[in-house]
Amino acid sequence: MAKKKAPKTVAKTKNPSAQKRKGGGSKLSRSEIIQVRIDPKLRFTAELAARKHRRTLSSFIEWAVSEGVRQVTVGFKENETADYVASKVWDIDEADRFVKLATKFPHLLTHDEEVLWKLICEKQKLWLFQDDLKAKLRLEKNPDKINMMPLRETMDHFRSYLSGDMSEDEKSGFDEFICTYTSSLDLHNKKGLL
Repeated sequence: MAKKKAPKTVAKTKNPSAQKRKGGGSKLSRSEIIQVRIDPKLRFTAELAARKHRRTLSSFIEWAVSEGVRQVTVGFKENETADYVASKVWDIDEADRFVKLATKFPHLLTHDEEVLWKLICEKQKLWLFQDDLKAKLRLEKNPDKINMMPLRETMDHFRSYLSGDMSEDEKSGFDEFICTYTSSLDLHNKKGLL
């Protein structure tokens, strides 16, 4: 008489991280992926260094970049490394980050970013609060006075305008769109809806 095998029981866990992961790779979640072309000899050299550090090649490259940005001076002062500048301007919101970079470290703007900043400054009546407009403050000199909400909401439109992704009709209606949009935000603010 053959013995019946007991059914296999699979332990279920409430903690998904305790379950076995499929596939290889790091358990850390990376938010950005970049592709880089490097000379074969440099890649081989980096692989040797990664082995010495007991790291994967990508982990070693990340470490090397992290070390490098702490050493490269990008500001006018000796202590203004790329890491230091990033700590002064970093914000999770692109518009806030851009305004901080443009006002604190304008020499680091690319040509396209300079054009974008000029366009934003030309439309400063949309970003400054009414009391600050009456005081004739300039956006470039008073970034702390900017009303970031409408700029955050319209940043993609500014980029599309400059990149040429807008049709001629959209370009001609750009000013009207920005004014209408920021006016509707201002109206919501006055009604306490935002």
